[in-house]
Amino acid sequence: MAIKSRSEMPQKKIEVDLNGPEGNAHMLMALHRRLGRQLGFSENKLDTISKVMMSGNYECLVQIFDNYYGNLVTIWK
Repeated sequence: MAIKSRSEMPQKKIEVDLNGPEGNAHMLMALHRRLGRQLGFSENKLDTISKVMMSGNYECLVQIFDNYYGNLVTIWK
């Protein structure tokens, strides 16, 4: 058995089930802020994205979230 470098560890996507409690708008907004900070987004950029996400209906919010974080998050509906 060989000890491997942490950099070789496969990246797991976060999974969000829109039918579960983590799929409500408040949880998606919180996840957006957390992921955005981890990605180095400025507070101004986070606020701008939040305003756009909240400017439409729930489907719009999910679509914008997916546009920014779809490479990190698998969304199930």
